[in-house]
Amino acid sequence: MPKAVCLLSGGLDSSTCLAIALREGYRCYALSFDYGQRHKVELEAAARVAARLGAEHHLVMHISLDAFGGSALTSSLAVPKARSTAEMAHGIPITYVPARNTIFLSFALAWAEVLEACDIFIGVNALDYSGYPDCRPEYIEAYQRMANLATKAGVEGRTRIRIHTPLIEWSKARIVLEARDLGLDFSLTHSCYDPLAEGRPCGQCDACLLRRKGFEEAGVEDR
Repeated sequence: MPKAVCLLSGGLDSSTCLAIALREGYRCYALSFDYGQRHKVELEAAARVAARLGAEHHLVMHISLDAFGGSALTSSLAVPKARSTAEMAHGIPITYVPARNTIFLSFALAWAEVLEACDIFIGVNALDYSGYPDCRPEYIEAYQRMANLATKAGVEGRTRIRIHTPLIEWSKARIVLEARDLGLDFSLTHSCYDPLAEGRPCGQCDACLLRRKGFEEAGVEDR
């Protein structure tokens, strides 16, 4: 069974992506990040998902992107609430964390090289999160080209890195249906950007609203 590094936030998308990688026969090494995010409760969800789905190993890296700030997720800036779908689709939202996926993929690439793995899975989605520049297909394609130029294993021809983005052009409803068919327990996951003190979702941030919309359009109950 080939090895794969799978980025896992504990949200619906990354959890579904991990389930897809496992279905495709990969031995999955889940990678999460404690990066100073206000919704750190997602790491508990990531641990639950990794254990339930059967990842080979779950590693949490500690980095301090909150030292830079620049995002509502890593600073005191307010998380936008109650925005319409049209508002979400316009511009780059304040919840964008500068260079986050570039940083996360760099860690995944390093671990993959050590594991002698050729495959990296990331649950980016360009349809519902079109405002995020590091979720676009052209970004992923460019990163993959760079990855094969930047590693010892790649230059020596021992590996050829492939970055898998199975959800990148899916609607949230399709992701929900795929996750259901894969047997993912939705109650294990966490999507909220600004959870309440006890960890419950706020229900009004972009992530909560997009999740709700996806479940409603899929006709599936979100537990």
